[in-house]
Amino acid sequence: MSPSLSGKGKESGTARILGSGASGVAELLVFHPVDTVAKRLMSNKAKVSFSTLSPIIFRDQAAAPLGRKLLSLFPGLGYAAGYKVSQRIYKFGGQPWFSEIIARNYKDEFTRAFGERKGKMMMQATAGSLTGIGEVVLLPLDALKIKRQVNPEAFRGRGVIRIFMEEGTTLYRGWGWTMARNAPGSFALFGASAVTKEYVLGVSDYSKATWTQNFIASIAGAVASITIAAPLDVVKTRIQNANFEHKVPGVTVVKDLLRNEGPAAFFKGLTPKILVVGPKLVFSYTLAQSLIPLFGKYV
Repeated sequence: MSPSLSGKGKESGTARILGSGASGVAELLVFHPVDTVAKRLMSNKAKVSFSTLSPIIFRDQAAAPLGRKLLSLFPGLGYAAGYKVSQRIYKFGGQPWFSEIIARNYKDEFTRAFGERKGKMMMQATAGSLTGIGEVVLLPLDALKIKRQVNPEAFRGRGVIRIFMEEGTTLYRGWGWTMARNAPGSFALFGASAVTKEYVLGVSDYSKATWTQNFIASIAGAVASITIAAPLDVVKTRIQNANFEHKVPGVTVVKDLLRNEGPAAFFKGLTPKILVVGPKLVFSYTLAQSLIPLFGKYV
């Protein structure tokens, strides 16, 4: 159930915002470096080998001491913080809200089409897909984060306010590809998680799932989501990391990628994302679910 935005309680809207926002900040500090590595691998158009891996990942800090190398994996942290915290608040609060609307208005239709059990899972997945599509409103922050990670020259010393004023709708470049990626990706995330809970773990009331059950379901949902969305994610990333004045159509990106790198390039960066997505989701989910009731005692 989507929480009310007023009143105290463990599921109040304010508690959900504070809890999910705090989990987003903590997740960012732990996993931002891995996200930077994945984005740089996806943006790299040359052949990757052991000898070229360090320059690809660490860029101009490849020969620097270890400490400076690690710090180089935190570019665009301010933009990443704005994006990640907003995204987590939207994800945690948005999907239950969409699910509630669907259940209230279309439950009978889903039940007739899929049956009661499968209909419930389809409503969860559909709510996730709608949430993912709506996530396009956060695209400017995501675009700035990616550019800062892989193409910092595009900023040329400009601040965020000046960039927003000068670039305007350019920051929404790739919005269609983002929606095309998010719709099936979020559908798979929430759908696979619901299927795992329902059929593998025998959990009919998802809100009563244990920490271990949520861990297993999150792994299944996240792996399915990342894998399905990977090709469109590569296209979206390459559109976004170009210089602001250099508009690259998505179709051109796809054609160049197939011609120069082959179909396997659609899955560049997939391995590090899958390797980190399990602990990443468990970390953020567990922290949010712990903090939301805690904040609910006071707000």
